[in-house]
Parts: sequence; structure tokens; C-alpha cells
Amino acid sequence: MDTSAFLRHLAAQPTYSAQIAHIEHIPRREAKCAQLDQPLVASLQDCLSEHGLLPLYTHQAEAINYARQGRNVMVATSSASGKTLCYNAPVMEAILTERGSCALYLFPTKALAQDQLRGLRELFYPDLFQIGEVATFDGDTPQVERAETRKRARVILTNPDMLHIGILPNHQQWSRLLRHLRYVVVDEAHTYRGVFGSHVACVIRRLRRLCQLYGSNPQFICCSATIANPGEHAERLVGLPFKVVDNDGSPYGGKEFVFWNPPIIDEAKSVRRSANSEAANLFTELVSHNIRSLTFARTRRLTELIYNYTRRRLAEISSALTKKIKAYRAGYLPEERRQIEQELFGGQLLGVVATSALELGIDIGDLEATVLTGYPGSIASAWQQAGRSGRGRDKSISFLIALDNPLDQYFMRHPDSFFGKSFENALVNPDNPYILRTHLLCAAWELPLSSDDEKVFGSALNWERTGLERQGLLRQRRGKWYLSPAIAYPAQGINIRSISGENFTIIDTSTGSLLETIEASVAFSQIHPGAIYLHQGESYLVNELDLADRTAYAMPTPATYYTQAKEITDLHIVRVVRDKSCPQTRVYLGEVEVTTRVVGFKKKAQFTEEIIGEEFLDLPPQHFPTVALWFDLPPEVVARLVDAQLDFAGGLHAAEHAAIGILPLFALCDRNDIGGVSTLFHPDTGRAQIFIYDAYPGGIGIAEKGFDLVEELWQTTLKAIAECPCQEGCPSCIQSPKCGNNNKPLDKKAAQLLLEGLLSKRID
Repeated sequence: MDTSAFLRHLAAQPTYSAQIAHIEHIPRREAKCAQLDQPLVASLQDCLSEHGLLPLYTHQAEAINYARQGRNVMVATSSASGKTLCYNAPVMEAILTERGSCALYLFPTKALAQDQLRGLRELFYPDLFQIGEVATFDGDTPQVERAETRKRARVILTNPDMLHIGILPNHQQWSRLLRHLRYVVVDEAHTYRGVFGSHVACVIRRLRRLCQLYGSNPQFICCSATIANPGEHAERLVGLPFKVVDNDGSPYGGKEFVFWNPPIIDEAKSVRRSANSEAANLFTELVSHNIRSLTFARTRRLTELIYNYTRRRLAEISSALTKKIKAYRAGYLPEERRQIEQELFGGQLLGVVATSALELGIDIGDLEATVLTGYPGSIASAWQQAGRSGRGRDKSISFLIALDNPLDQYFMRHPDSFFGKSFENALVNPDNPYILRTHLLCAAWELPLSSDDEKVFGSALNWERTGLERQGLLRQRRGKWYLSPAIAYPAQGINIRSISGENFTIIDTSTGSLLETIEASVAFSQIHPGAIYLHQGESYLVNELDLADRTAYAMPTPATYYTQAKEITDLHIVRVVRDKSCPQTRVYLGEVEVTTRVVGFKKKAQFTEEIIGEEFLDLPPQHFPTVALWFDLPPEVVARLVDAQLDFAGGLHAAEHAAIGILPLFALCDRNDIGGVSTLFHPDTGRAQIFIYDAYPGGIGIAEKGFDLVEELWQTTLKAIAECPCQEGCPSCIQSPKCGNNNKPLDKKAAQLLLEGLLSKRID
């Protein structure tokens, strides 16, 4: 496509108001190829040659060489760089040359596993394997096919959830696979972070433990989007050493990456036009110009809203165009999603509005443009989404539309922080006690625990095992620890995509049927009385929340607003784990107990985000232990605030909000994964304090990363506040959408002085 001509067209539109904040010209890149140390087995070589997959790119050759040397490999290269071949080639070579050898492929979604199965069949069937030798095994696999898969399949494609709940607890039925397991492939490894990643790390350790039981020692091949710590992440995820391959040799057609900032519509408050409206406008322009496009929205609700708004706009141009777009998200039936994928791949559709469900490597053909409605939370995810266009050798265009928050607006003013910065760190914590304990119970069900298991689970094993023994959940006998007879099938009660095993149910009162379940830790903020809850694009009004039965009762509603809970938080320091000196102050990392209470909620109009009402709630507090960083405020800085007659409490509060908004720049996480508390006097320290903590029981490593990089965090936060054009503070710098105190008090100037004081040179 002619990207320059399209950008000139946008700039000539009546709605254009200097939204283009930056254009990054990413140049075309030619392929770099390399030879293997030894040629592939002849039949495999011929197959790859026939499909145009030779010569190999440099990173493909390097990864395959390492795999053939017996190394565990982490491949971290760009989208559409041919990472799949990095594991398919060594796996198929082992299948062809090693009698009975098997492989297990792990994908984060069922859709991705099905897509990869189609790819394997198109590439290798029937020359290298027969039907039945490669199969998916997940929740959609018919019961009649499962026994045959266990008996015959040599390559099994599944997801961590099915490995956790279906394969490992029934390992006797999978003894053939586990005995002959040669390779384990972990694709899209960057998605395994935070709580989900920490669970998956424990599931993989359980897999390795059972492989030892059956006498196998599989190699691991991981593939990831580009992240800052690929080797460290793979080793934390799997628990073994890895060789990293990150020198991308694939060709690239070039891209114009456009940072698009909605125009300010209220100068004093620095309020901008809705990013959702801007996304719909851009999507309309792309589709009306026959440019094959994908627009990403952050939630199911926004996916449907942008889709409906675009469809209305297209109807004004041509009724035929309305049939050329569709929405795509979780909640649709699998067959609906497969049909949309195929229509997009086949060219029947010109565009799709999707959640991040289409971010991963499902083959939807060569698209020309992508629109990202808001920064998706990490540079890695942003590149994954942008990389869905331009997967061939032709030039493409991507738009990142900024939301009204500190990080999005910081990128608009500092695009070099996006394009020039190394990627974020993916964080997992397999030692999180709340996660590890549950998997130790699963492991004991599968095979009694022993002292040797410390080699798999690490040094935290002994402490947690002792705790479980005290609770009567494990029983020791002859040097082994057995699961209590009172516990049946522990894996059944563990959702590896959350940290709490407890759920609330939501009942549709109009039909009396179960709508869905929701994790207990977020229930109070999402299904409180008066909440608008979205299910498959439909709005439901929660009328009652029964705490004793853990049940919410909701009914369909035509409401055109959504709700946002308000929380207040208290924090108690349990113990300091680490501390260090910084200019003029000390910074601490430690274990804390957080108490949160949902005290009310706001009603916000769809698209405009206007607050149309607020209501109070009376719900019980929730407590959880986690990890936090905090720091002292230098007396000299406090004195400056007093002299300048600024609001000290407002400065603390503003600095806390802004730092939480900026921290995802350094850790692969979402703003909602982080919490904070600021106070003029904290009873545990006797002084003014700002705390930033992981919003999950036990912590997942975010606060620790913030502690390590705290001076960079202060510097970037100061920039975000100082450069924002607002007068008193706005959502783009110091206001938080989830502030329980209604964003009061806040003092933008005081926050600047505090951060400047923290960053000044050391004073003896």
C-alpha cells in the first residue's frame, strides 16, 4: 500500500486536528540466511524445500543447531519471522529418526493449537506422518477421540490448562508419551507472565518431575515475542538453563508506525477526544479505502462498540462495506471464531475489530494495517499487535491511539522511549507461596513428594511442604509426603489463570441460568450491586450480591453506561526484605499486608467517558499479603513544599498515581496489576510514605523490579508530570481511574518538587 498517500488523505479530513504525534519509519530489511552444521534428514529437507522454506534464516539455523546439540533453546524474534520452523524442524527430525519419540506442544489458547495443527498437516502430511500421529488434546477434543490420541499421537498440541488438569493427574494413561517425550515446545512464551506465568512455571515443573519418573529428559524449545529478559524468563518458566536466539534474520517489508493522539477538547482540564471514536474513524477510513485491517480494542465491550460505530459509518458510504467487517473476541463460539479467521485469511473480510485474542500467531493472512486502541500494556504486546500487519514483504502501516493516561501520553511526547528502549522484563514467580502450595498438592496426588523434589521445585519446597503438613493436607510416611485422603483431585479446583481457587457465580435472573463464574479476588469490584457486567457483548445489571452463597444476580439491561468501582486501601508492613541508599533517601522492599474495601462506584457514559453518577457501597474489607516497595521523603524536600505553600498530601498522592501509571514501562504488566498507598503519617514507619505493591497475594515480581529500577522510575514519572500540558493535573499525568478517594487531594506542582528532591545529588 502507499502509506504516504493514505496519511496525506487523513491529514486532509475535516476531523483531522494534528492527531499525528509521531511517525516512525521502519525500513525494509532483507533476509539473512545460514546453513546448518549438518544437513537435515533427506525427507525433511526435501519437504521444506518443496514448500519454499529454504534456505533457513540465520536465527532458524542457530536454533536448530542448538536443539540438535541437546540444548534448551529460547527464540525471541519479531512477529512472522518463522519461529515455528525453529521447533518443527528438530521435532520432525526426531520423529523420523528416533523410534517412538514424541513431542508436546504448549500454546496459550486452543485456537492457536488448532491453527498450528492445520499448519503441520499442510506442511508434513502425508509425506512425514500419518493422520492420528499429530493431534490436539484440549477441552474441545471429543471423548471418542481421546483414547486414540493417547494411544497413537506422537506430536500432541495442547495448552497449559489441559496439561494441568487433564494430562498430569492422569499420567498413567499418558505413560507412552511421558516415557518417550523428546521435546516440549512452549510457544508464545511471553504470554506466560504474572499470575498465569507463575502457575505455568509450576505446571512445567510437575511435567519434568513425571518425565523423570518415566525415564525421559525432554529438551525445551521456547518461542517468544521480543522481551528484555528472554533467557532469564525461559529459565524461570522451565527451571533449566537455556541458549537464547534473538538475532532475527527474516525479511521485512517496512512499516510506518504512527502515534496518534486524540485532540484536546478541554484545554484547562487537558481532556481529549475519545480514543474509541478515533479508532472507529481510522478503521472506517482504512476499510473504505479497501485496506485490509485489524483494529485492537482492550475489552470485549469496546470491541463491540467500535465495531457497531464503524458499521454505522460505513453504511453511510456503502451498504456493501458493512458486510466486509466483523467483531472477534472471547465469548464467541469456537466455530464462529474459526469462520471469522478463515474469512479474513481468504479475503472475504476487509477488516476485523478484535480483543488481544487475535494478537497471537493465528494465521490470518497478510494484512496491510493495524490500529491499536490504547497502549496494550507492554512494548512487546504493542509490537505483537502491530506485527499482525506487514507479515509479508510489502510495506504496512500501524496506528497506536493514545488513551488519557500517564504512560500513553508519555509515549506520545517521547516516542524514543518506545522505539529506542529495550523491551520490558517478563516476570514470573514460581516461588509465590499461594501458587506453589496448590501445585505441591497436585504433585503429591500425581506422585508422593520426596526430598529429591527440591531439584525441581527449588528451595521453597521444604518450607511450603512443612506448612501443608501442619495443615493436615500432606502426611509423611517413610520419607515421602502423601496427599491427605480428604482431598480428591486437587487440580480440579485450581484455575491456573488466577491466584484464587474461589469463584463467584453470576446468575441471569431473566432465565434463571448460570451466566459465568468470576474469581473471588475481583468479584467485589466487578459484580457489586449496581455494577454493569458484560457477557458476550450484552450488558447485565447486578441487582444483588449474596456473599454467603458467593452468587451475583443480574438481568439484561439496555444501559448505555458502564461502571467503575472505587476502592480505599490500607497497608501494614510485615518485614523489610531489602533496602538501599539513593540520592537523599532510602528505598525499601518488603512483605506487607494490604486491606482493600470497595466503597462505591462511578457510572461512566460509553465512548465519552463522562461521569454521569456515583453511588456508595457497604462491602466487607478484603485482606491479602503481598510485596511492596516504599521510600522515605527527604526532610529538605518536605521543607521546600511547606515554604512554597503546596499540598504535601496532594503531592504524595499525585506522585503515587503517576508512578503506578509509569511502572508498566519497566515490567511486563498492566496498570491494574499494581496498587499503591500514600500517607502523611504511616503508623509502621512514623513518617510520610509512598508504597507501590503487587496487586496479587504473594507478589509476582513487579514491586521487586520497581525497587531495582527505582531511580529510572522516578525520572520517567517526573517527565510524565512536568511535560503534561494541563494546569492542575489530569488523567494523562496524575489522576487515576480507580482512585478510591475520587482523585482528591492531588497537587501536580508538589509531586514535581517531591520527585525532583528524590533525584537530586546526594547531600552529606
